[in-house]
Amino acid sequence: MLVLGIDPGTRYLGWGLVRREGMRLAHVQHGVIALEASDSLAQRLVSIEQALDEILQKFRPEAAAVETLFFHKDAQAASKLGHARGVVLLVLARSAVTIGEYSPALVKRTVAGRGAADKRQVALMMKAMLGLDQLPRSDATDALALAVTHLRVAHLPALVATGRKVPKKLPPQLLARLRKR
Repeated sequence: MLVLGIDPGTRYLGWGLVRREGMRLAHVQHGVIALEASDSLAQRLVSIEQALDEILQKFRPEAAAVETLFFHKDAQAASKLGHARGVVLLVLARSAVTIGEYSPALVKRTVAGRGAADKRQVALMMKAMLGLDQLPRSDATDALALAVTHLRVAHLPALVATGRKVPKKLPPQLLARLRKR
C-alpha cells in the first residue's frame, strides 16, 4: 500500500510517500510545495491544488493522511491553514483517495512514542525508520510521519469492530478512542 502524507500550509505544504512492503515501511519520495508569500491566498490555494494534483497523477497513492486542525493562538493563521486543508481534502476526494486524518499528538505518539515529542525527535525517528540519508525539511518530515501513522493505525478501528486482538503496544488513550467507535 502506498500512502501520501500531507502537512498542510499556505506557505509550505509538506508531502511524503511511504509504501508498506510486507512488514517493512519504505520511503518512496517527499518534498515541500513552496508557495509565494507575495501571492494572494486564493492564488496560493490554486497552486496547492495544481501541485497536489500532479503528485497524485504521478504516484497514484491508495490512501492519504492529513493532519487535523489544532487550536492555534493566531485565529487568522488557523483560518488560512483551514483553507489549505480544505483544498487538500477536496483534491484527495476528487481523486477517490481514501483519507485518514490524524492529530499532531497521535502522530508524535505513533512515531516517537510520546505525544509531546518535539519536531527534531520526529525527524530523527523518520530518518531512522525510513533509512533516509539526511533529515528532510520539517514540513516533509511531518508529512512522512503522517503517512507512517496511517500505515500503522488505519486498520485498527476495523480490528476493534471485529473483536480481533489489538496490539498491546498502543497508547491507552488510542485504545480507548478506538473502542468508542
